[in-house]
Amino acid sequence: MELLERSALLAELDEALAATAVRGRVVLVTGEAGIGKSTLVRGFTERHAADARFLLGACDPLLTPRALGPLHDLGRQTGGRLAALLTAGGSREQLFAAVLDELGGGDRPQVVVVEDAHWADEATLDLLVFLGRRIASTNALLIVTYRDDELAVDHPLRAVVGRMPADVVRRLPLEALSEAAVAVLARRAGRPAAGLLALTGGNPLLVTEVLAAADADVPMTIADLVLARVGGLRDDARAVLQLVAVIPSSTELWLLERALDVPTEAVDAAVSAGLLVVGDDTIGYRHELLRRAVEGSLSVLRRRELNRRILTVLTGGLDRPVDVARLMHHAREAGDDGAVLRYGPEAARQAAAVAAHREAVGHYRAVLTHSERLGAPVPAELLEGYSVECYLSGLSAEAVSARRSALRLREAAGDREKVGDGLRWLSRLHWWDGNRREAEDAAAKAIAVLRDEPPGRPLAMAYSNQAQLDMLAYRTESAAGWATQAIALARQFADQETLSHALTNIGTALLQRGDERGRADLEEGVQVALASGLDDHAARALTNLATTSAELRDYRHAHDDLERALAFTQARELAGYTQHLLGHRARFRLDKGDWAGAERDAHAALAEQVHGGARMVDALVPLGLLRARRGDPDAGATLEEATERAFATGDLQWMGPAVAARAEYLWLAGAADLGIEQTAEVYELSVEADQPWFAGELAFWLRRAGALASLPAGLTVAEPYRFLLNGDWGAAAEAWQALGCPYHRALALGLGDDDEAALEGLGLLDALGAHQTGQRLRRELRTRGNLRVPRGPIRATAANPAGLTGRQVEVLVLLTDGLSDAEIAARLSLSAKTVGHHVSAVLAKLGVGSRREAAALAGGLGIARAKDGEPAGGS
Repeated sequence: MELLERSALLAELDEALAATAVRGRVVLVTGEAGIGKSTLVRGFTERHAADARFLLGACDPLLTPRALGPLHDLGRQTGGRLAALLTAGGSREQLFAAVLDELGGGDRPQVVVVEDAHWADEATLDLLVFLGRRIASTNALLIVTYRDDELAVDHPLRAVVGRMPADVVRRLPLEALSEAAVAVLARRAGRPAAGLLALTGGNPLLVTEVLAAADADVPMTIADLVLARVGGLRDDARAVLQLVAVIPSSTELWLLERALDVPTEAVDAAVSAGLLVVGDDTIGYRHELLRRAVEGSLSVLRRRELNRRILTVLTGGLDRPVDVARLMHHAREAGDDGAVLRYGPEAARQAAAVAAHREAVGHYRAVLTHSERLGAPVPAELLEGYSVECYLSGLSAEAVSARRSALRLREAAGDREKVGDGLRWLSRLHWWDGNRREAEDAAAKAIAVLRDEPPGRPLAMAYSNQAQLDMLAYRTESAAGWATQAIALARQFADQETLSHALTNIGTALLQRGDERGRADLEEGVQVALASGLDDHAARALTNLATTSAELRDYRHAHDDLERALAFTQARELAGYTQHLLGHRARFRLDKGDWAGAERDAHAALAEQVHGGARMVDALVPLGLLRARRGDPDAGATLEEATERAFATGDLQWMGPAVAARAEYLWLAGAADLGIEQTAEVYELSVEADQPWFAGELAFWLRRAGALASLPAGLTVAEPYRFLLNGDWGAAAEAWQALGCPYHRALALGLGDDDEAALEGLGLLDALGAHQTGQRLRRELRTRGNLRVPRGPIRATAANPAGLTGRQVEVLVLLTDGLSDAEIAARLSLSAKTVGHHVSAVLAKLGVGSRREAAALAGGLGIARAKDGEPAGGS
């Protein structure tokens, strides 16, 4: 395709390359299929071939994408350490580091191109995040092309793009050709331009294909155009096109020669038809749409026959390695059950080794499907591997089901040690699936089975698993007892993994009780894990240390603990831990009065690409509190989502903060009962767990609702709440001040019976921007007859005549783009329910009845998208 109307885009790519002299950049080239993304990038590479080094990788539309496919392409071009690591099966961390090293070398700018990222496997997406976060420290340019119109709201690539630093990313969306450009192409082809733009929508590929069609009256679809061209070719040329069509990536010339016995003239005819292009040692379709058109025209039998030919060649004792994911693709397309069973487990293992967990699940599923068709037995090991990969992909229900199936096989075989270890795994999976009762039951069964066997690692880990469940339920003494037994066995058998796991459990349990010995245990757990290369266990210990300090408001350590843990998890792309930590840091910053930082952290946490688990609650709670205190209209929906997710787990660590936050929101909104039923339920759990901060905060809100007359004897309550519950507002304010919590201090001052102190509290709230809280306290003061209550600042809603809030302006701008609620939610890191509330508010303020009417009014109100792509017109 010719580069018509693309000079401005080429200039932007030129600017991005020049800017790498200062720091690295990322360019995202987006647009629909056939719009010319690859043509633009190819033109750019040709333009700078002499002054930059280009490394080109592509994602392929295999049934299950090959793990790190583009990285293998890059390795073949670089050679050296990266190629050696790929051949040796290096770890993901080693491979990513090697790529970064490549970008730091040479005397020319380095340009990495990853094409068709909408087909990327999970590990490749992680690589893009890894490079995106570090590109600024290099002098390299990363170009990523993808079809943005084909990305569903929950497509993981959306999260990847969202996690890249905004200051290094430039977006280049490709638009359709204008009528003038279409006319130029028509004139060159000697064809009339009339109606061509309407027919093709200005899509360059479709324009080219229409103009190349022999019959101007053929139905204007890509498939019809391509097949009309194919139909005019000789038989052996059509055979070439058919064989190349069933290979999603480009075809090696040696593969074509071995799989298809046709003369060179047949290949030349296929190329001359304008459908295929030949490289140095490969041949492939000019565009993926063309390949799919030919592949889709083949009968099932013909497609199977061609895939069998290819599979025979690829498995016929070649003197070169063949990617096992590629073998799996052709085995599945050929309907070769035996080959799927032969190559599937290894393909899954290789994908899992580089953390391409979704792809590993895909391979395991294929093996299970073909096994069922053959009636072949499925090994327990395969089901166990499938279960682990489902767990790591957030598919908790599938993980539980696969582990149960494996457990039945272990029981039938009478392998009690494997049964016990399987039960321990099942316990973990049930807990992750939000089913604590089943988790506790499986944990007890695992211990009962393994105690009858010679002691070893499985029993040690079963003890540690029970310690973890107890620790998560704040059962300190029980957790310490089980962990102590686990540690003794782990040391006896030199089991470093279980040792780190158990040290983390006992350390966290002790720290939850304010016992500083727990900090030493956690530090030892970190060191044991690091010495054994167990990054996941080191991250867990660091995370527990940080989040426990934050949860207990131990501000002597919380800041440093959080920063240390985040530095560790972000460097290793451990998204689950990072989300958990960012949520806790958001709450820490909210308490400390850094509300802007809290909001940034909460949004960053929600943008992390995490599947399953309840760690979103850690971010939703501070975000909901911030919105509630400011009076934002989406506060209720945010906290409702947090509460629903928290209760689904049955764990106090999430239910306590969520219920307390919702009670505060209801109080601010003027509600009477403050959700008494659920608040009282979680309060009782907090009392039972002897958790002083949860119990104190929930007791405070129950007291505000008139639902708690007295505290249980012997209950330990965190000091600020003890003062509040005893009515000593001044002492509570001082305690909060000592902790450095301005909002809580302001609330204590405002709720007391000292009018001067209350006015001081109002001033603090106004300074923080706690508009809703200030208004609530003003109402209370006025009911007491205090006539000196200042009105307070009037909260600006928007610099627009409709009086929309800043968030509502953002929603309206996206409405004008035609986005659905779900798509807007993905863009703004909100829930669809929250977006629905915003849309209703926008329609009401504008006085219109439909989204279309609202979009029509936006331009007249001066609310439109700014030149840099950000909404304009809000406050």
